[in-house]
Amino acid sequence: MGMMVVARRIEASVDEVRYEFGFEDRFDRVLTIDPHTLEARVEDGDFNAAASAITAKIVNARRSAGDFPARMMFAS
Repeated sequence: MGMMVVARRIEASVDEVRYEFGFEDRFDRVLTIDPHTLEARVEDGDFNAAASAITAKIVNARRSAGDFPARMMFAS
């Protein structure tokens, strides 16, 4: 069975970038990325496969384009 995770940026400051994310269009979790170290954490503490997948896509886009994307999707 596949997985589709979507994220949308809700805040970007000098010290952190925050995304709401979830399965399909259920933005029920929050991901925070440190723009200096690219370390990520989720508010609920459960850094599971969905969090890992969308974080990897966001960080790769940041490295490629030089900025954090407004939206991101991961599908497998």
